[in-house]
Formats: sequence, C-alpha cells, structure tokens
Amino acid sequence: MSAEALNAMVLAFREGRAIPYLGPGVVPEMGMALPASAETLVTRLTAKSSVPHKVRNNLGAAAQFIENFKHRSTVTATMTEAFSPDVPPTTLHTLLMSQPALPLVVHAWYDDLPQKALRASSGWGMAQGISQAEHFGDWIHYYHPDGTQVTDAASEAVDAWKTLLYQPLGSVWPARNYLVSDSDFVEVITEIDIQTPIPARVQQIRTGRSFLFLGCRFSKQLDRLFARQIIKRSSQTHWAILPQEPTRNEARFLEEHGIERVAMPLDAFVAAFRTAQSQG
Repeated sequence: MSAEALNAMVLAFREGRAIPYLGPGVVPEMGMALPASAETLVTRLTAKSSVPHKVRNNLGAAAQFIENFKHRSTVTATMTEAFSPDVPPTTLHTLLMSQPALPLVVHAWYDDLPQKALRASSGWGMAQGISQAEHFGDWIHYYHPDGTQVTDAASEAVDAWKTLLYQPLGSVWPARNYLVSDSDFVEVITEIDIQTPIPARVQQIRTGRSFLFLGCRFSKQLDRLFARQIIKRSSQTHWAILPQEPTRNEARFLEEHGIERVAMPLDAFVAAFRTAQSQG
C-alpha cells in the first residue's frame, strides 16, 4: 500500500469522512468458532437439517428450504447457535470502533463483534435489517446500546447517536434478526433500488463520505448489489483491503465505483494503519 493511500485513509478517519464496511472476512478463523464465510455458514445450517444436494452449498436456497419445510424458527435457531459463541472483538474491530470521529459503521455479517467493540464507547446505537417473514411491513429495527429496541425510529435518540452501527443483514444480538433465506433477499431486492430498506439516517450520513471495505468479497451478485446501494451518493473515493486477486466481476465492480484495491492482509493493514495514525 502506498504511503499516500494510507495517509488519505488516516486523515479521512480523523476528520470523520470515512465509513468502515465490514464483511465476514474480518471474523477470526482460528478454531472456526464463528462462521467466517457463507460457505462455512451453510455447512452449519445443513448439518442440522437435511436439504437437497443441489442447494446444500447455496446459503440462501438452503435457508429457504429449511424455512419452507421445517419452519422459519428452525432457521433462526440454527443461525443463533452458529453465532452464539462468545468470541471477543478482534484488534481490527477495536481499532476501528475506537476512532474518535466515526459517524457510521456498516457491518454486513451476522456476528456481534462490532457491538462488543463499541461497548466501551458512549453515544451509539444499532440499525438492523429484519426479515419480512417475521416482521412484515418493517424494514429496520433500531436498538440502544443495552439492546432495548427504539420504539420510535424517528426519535431524536437515533439522530443524536454519534456512531450508527448499520447491520443490513441483521445480527445475532440483541434480537436475533437475520436476512438469510432467498425470500428475505427477494423482498429487499424488490425495494432496494429506491432505497426503501436503507435507513434514512444511513442515507444522510453516507453523503460525500468514503468507504473502507474490509473482509469483503464482491464475486457474488448479491454482495455487489448491497454494497452498490449502500454506498450510493457517497464520495468518489473508496478503498478495499483485498489481498486475494480479484475475480473479473470484482475488478469491474471496484473500477465502476472508484474503489482502490489495497493488496495486503488485514493484520498487516491494521499494523500499518495504527502506526500511521500514531505518527500523525
């Protein structure tokens, strides 16, 4: 990574112009206590419920089959079991969540590591995507740091949070919200182009800001779709920590959205970022 790119990131975070966008790849893989990919997660789901061979490697389709034939509660229970291990936040989570000017964090996975890293802070709250199968007519639920739900989404409390943790796929904590089955995603995709499922506060904060993607891959259309709609009307400058060689679709996505690829492992990035921040 060039010194110029690193310094630009550090300055953007210092000035509150940077938004971390966390994918499943930031989950620690040691011991595999938590699923760190869709492939690992679907293995957990299908270990508890038999599904047809043709969908056993497809997370959304497998979850949909289980929902159809064993009820939605089975999906919720298995997802909760998969993400319930008490894993502490990583160094990366702690570093990012301790930034003094952090208006928004996007966390596109189901664990609760960002919440744990934020608990040492004050003035933050959560916005989580919810399933139409369980909360028909609602797209987002808001939660205070103690896990209690905000009863009025338009309340001054939400606007007063200095950090909003936005979890578009839901999260295991505090209310076991999961967007995971095909029908969950169909409902969101139907409306996401006009931004209905994306909180108004997120739309407001993202304007003119840069996103830093960590632990994200964009080889799947669904992942690209969510990222594209979430960063809409933001800055023209973004970064992605992506040590693996991008696929053709990923490379095209990065180019289309002005996302500079940083080809280094996450732990190396954390060390470099921390050093640059301390020197600045």
